[in-house]
This record gives sequence, structure tokens and C-alpha cells, in this order.
Amino acid sequence: MTKLISIAFVLLFLPFNACRVSLSGGNYGEAKSISINFFPNQAALVQPTLSQAFTEDLRNFFQSQSPLALVQRGGDLNLQGAITDYRVAPVGIGNQTASSNRLTITVKVSFTNTLDETKDFESSFSRFADFPSSQNLVSIEADLIREINQQLIQDIFNKALINW
Repeated sequence: MTKLISIAFVLLFLPFNACRVSLSGGNYGEAKSISINFFPNQAALVQPTLSQAFTEDLRNFFQSQSPLALVQRGGDLNLQGAITDYRVAPVGIGNQTASSNRLTITVKVSFTNTLDETKDFESSFSRFADFPSSQNLVSIEADLIREINQQLIQDIFNKALINW
């Protein structure tokens, strides 16, 4: 009877021991570190604080959502790139005037995995947020940038570590 209980225990719990679960869903392989270079603003329209805010938010997100150590340079994984577009355009037209505007930010990203070159990529990511044309962009710009940055960062994280 003891032997039967032992076999049942092994059969029941062995599959769970073979599974590797990651709460953040990331696929890090053997990587232990990541370096994230400063993302300069190369857009035609330059918002003065965007580069610093985006780079810091990107670094903070990778640190909080992965076990990777952030290093200045030479990480097992490396992210670099630039902000390539920052623009505001009308999107909703009503009574021959814009009823809403759209702030769009585009970031070009180069990801290098020194341990597995098949994971390397170079992509552009673009996200936007709409706002009523009755609102002055200057009064809501910081909130819109924060919202768009979080979406962009999630997209970059997903492509780099979750392989979406």
C-alpha cells in the first residue's frame, strides 16, 4: 500500500516539478543582465523631457518586471534606440473643425541578445493618445506622455522577453 501511495504521489506531482513558471511571463534564457542605453529624441518636434522620461521609465520597467540586473554597458541583453517621431494631428472632424487631436510617439528599438542571436531584432514601436481639441496640449502633455510611454514600454518588453 505504501508503494502505491508513493507511485501516486510521484505521478501526481512530477509534472508540476518539471514546469518552470515565471510570474512576469518573461523568457530570459541564461541572461542575467540588461543594459539600456539612453534614447535620444531625433523627432522633428522635440519635447525637452521626453528622452529622459522614456529612458528612465524603460529601465524601471525592466528592473521591476524581470530578474535581470541593470548594468551600464555590456549586458547579456541590450536595448538601444531613439525617439523618431513626436507629433500632434487632428483626428476627429466635426463642423469643419477638429473635435479631437492625437499625440503620437514612435520609438525605434534595437535589441541584442548576446547569448542567442536569433532573438535580436530592430523594430519601430508607435503608440498614441487622443485628447479633446478644446484642451490645451501643454496642460495634459505630461499625462499623455506617461500613458503612451507605458504602452510603448510594454510593447518593447513583450517583443524582447515574451517573444510576441
